[in-house]
Amino acid sequence: MSKLKLIYWKTLTSLIYNLKHIHIEMKQLDVNLMHPVEQIHVIIGRIYRSGMTTTSGGNISIRDGNGDIWITPSGVDKGALMTKDIMLVKKDGTIEGLHKPSSELPFHKAIYESRPEINAIIHAHPPALVAFSIARKVPDTKIVPQAHSICGEVGFAPYGTPGSEDLGKKIANEFKDTRYKAVIMENHGIVLGGIDMMDAYQRFETLEFCSRTIINGQRLGGVNYLTDEQVAKYVNHLPATKSYFMDVEHPSIERALRSEMVSIIRRACNQGLMISTYGTVSVRWKNDDFLITPRNVARWDIVPDDIVQIKNGMSEAGKIPSRSVALHQRIYQLNPHINSIICTQPVNLMAHAVSGSKFDVRTIPESWIFLQDVPSIPFGLIYNDIDKVAEMFNHNRVVLVENDSVFVTGDKLLSTFDYLEVAEFSANSLVMATSIGKLSPISDKEIEDLRIAFNVK
Repeated sequence: MSKLKLIYWKTLTSLIYNLKHIHIEMKQLDVNLMHPVEQIHVIIGRIYRSGMTTTSGGNISIRDGNGDIWITPSGVDKGALMTKDIMLVKKDGTIEGLHKPSSELPFHKAIYESRPEINAIIHAHPPALVAFSIARKVPDTKIVPQAHSICGEVGFAPYGTPGSEDLGKKIANEFKDTRYKAVIMENHGIVLGGIDMMDAYQRFETLEFCSRTIINGQRLGGVNYLTDEQVAKYVNHLPATKSYFMDVEHPSIERALRSEMVSIIRRACNQGLMISTYGTVSVRWKNDDFLITPRNVARWDIVPDDIVQIKNGMSEAGKIPSRSVALHQRIYQLNPHINSIICTQPVNLMAHAVSGSKFDVRTIPESWIFLQDVPSIPFGLIYNDIDKVAEMFNHNRVVLVENDSVFVTGDKLLSTFDYLEVAEFSANSLVMATSIGKLSPISDKEIEDLRIAFNVK
């Protein structure tokens, strides 16, 4: 094959791959607009790949407008499940499909009968929520503001034999209390309902995040929970842009940045550094103008057109930017060296944020070289004094916000993402180290040696 033909072939192959990838991403958009079998296929795949269920464990279902139930099959590999494997249980009890419906069908039916507004159910065995079920406790979701509004109060159903009518009655009895859209199943796992599949999935993902954060926070010494008043401030007191502009320009560099942002967001979700309900990414693209993620769009499903352009302090018309947009804007204005920001809630960094435990990167030389010292600021400061917070990034690359989030900044988006990875990996090591013995940071002299050797300013 000639060199020209080889180049042509590689280019064509790459184009086909990218088109296929784009097609897959587009299929993931607006999950609730898909046919029930496609919705179930997408969501069970996410749950399995995220390590929140096993090959044989868990089941999900959707009740359609006819009252028919679409449900995962019994005994089929969750890692290889296809749309053709999804079972249909009609309202009259007729069953259609290649397999048997899930053995947990009885409690799905019981929940639907007890709660008419619920049209999607997820049952799985994610490790942290199973830990709560074994300890016979429910997680308090007031560890970060948005988690409580998404998850609400959590019920607890007494033990029942899996697949039995008895278990279905016990779970349905908990769901009769309309405060609950999530119920811990004693010595079993979790079952959640939603008005649609994305509503159920976001509640499921957020509740497991809360549970993992609480468990890791306990390892670090204890968990500090928010009051109702503090939770309310997240919704009511966060500054935001209030004006919009119409004439939006999309030069090639701006479009490229949108695509890069989407790629990083998807990568963060795949690596457990971001969940569908929380995570903000922004990139400076011209002077103090920047691009930022939208509000109320599942992070898994964001596409370039969802990204919001901020120009002269105004938002692109027809879109709503992330709640922290005013803080991002101020960080860019006061810190010319910063060109990208990621704000998110990885479980190990958040374990430090909810426990008040110092995230001491002086325990790992490479981490200190990348991150330098990481301060924590009290919950509420990002609502009440954005200038003070923005100024901190003159000399801090990473800042933890107690019971809220972590902010990571950098010159380029990929570098910022790298710093986020390093921070979360380091936090994970510190959480695990607490079960072995007392942490031993390196000395000031050793830090000074690192500063000189690696030209750290």
